[in-house]
Amino acid sequence: MIVDVAQIEAAARRIAGHVVRTPTVSSPGLAGLLGVPVTVKLELLQRTGSFKARGAAAKLLTLDDAQRAAGVVAVSGGNHGIAVAVMAQALDVKATVVMPRSAPARAAETCTAAGATLHLVDGMSAAFGLMASLQADGLTLVHPFDDPVVVAGQGTVGLEFAEDAFADEATAPTDVLVSIGGGALISGVAAALRACSPRTRIWGVETDGASAMTQARLAGAPVPVELSSIVSTLSAPTVSQLTLDHVTELVTDVLVVSDAEAVRGSLELAEHAKVWAEPAAGCLLPAAGRVVDQVGPGARIGLVLCGGNTTVADLMGWSRRFDVTG
Repeated sequence: MIVDVAQIEAAARRIAGHVVRTPTVSSPGLAGLLGVPVTVKLELLQRTGSFKARGAAAKLLTLDDAQRAAGVVAVSGGNHGIAVAVMAQALDVKATVVMPRSAPARAAETCTAAGATLHLVDGMSAAFGLMASLQADGLTLVHPFDDPVVVAGQGTVGLEFAEDAFADEATAPTDVLVSIGGGALISGVAAALRACSPRTRIWGVETDGASAMTQARLAGAPVPVELSSIVSTLSAPTVSQLTLDHVTELVTDVLVVSDAEAVRGSLELAEHAKVWAEPAAGCLLPAAGRVVDQVGPGARIGLVLCGGNTTVADLMGWSRRFDVTG
């Protein structure tokens, strides 16, 4: 089932007042770097530091009294857990979050500070297993990507982007790049943008070692993948049939970049766009260069900068590890 724009508009009405309507701006610095006009959706300024607050709020606001009393469970490599914990606290819902030990320490600290019960386990596969067990015990699952309510919530990013950047066809982005973990963000954004601007090309971006969507497209179905990327917030062990269907129908292609390129992209976003972005957003910049090479100088690029939840120490450590600079 493909989420439609009516569902996304309903989600936008539901979460209004609970999330931030983030800015959409042109970036002269990135235009100079890529050689074509660039417009960025600054979702890293969202509540909790990433787009995940939208889907979490959309789902939590649909719970009935019994579900609210029992509580919810979420599995996350970082940002989804933060969003569920913070939004659940705001809505007076008890939250349990399961994360791999490799998740950023600040993500775990933020979850506990928001009052969530936190479980740290060895790897994302184990995290999804414990999540399923807790769901069976009676907690309501707030899935990071296999839920049309969550996809519609994330699609509000695309709805706002369309309203702010696509009113004038002469200046609207021809190509929009969106990061992929489990695929809810690109599914929702693609559904919104294709409804508002059918000719716009949507490109997904993954990192090598967290390429669950690429592997699913090759296999024709969701398949488990071995995770090795440093980009924990994109490290879903598989995508869902729901998100694969959206990408298959609505997305032009999925590009895969290296961890080193993603880290360099974060540094270049800081230098040229003056924004602090995690590598899950930084990966868009090298991919954008490939899109410009493929499409040609008539391209106008749109970037959904999905999150900024990384520390200076982490980014500098990765920069030294991969010997990259902005």
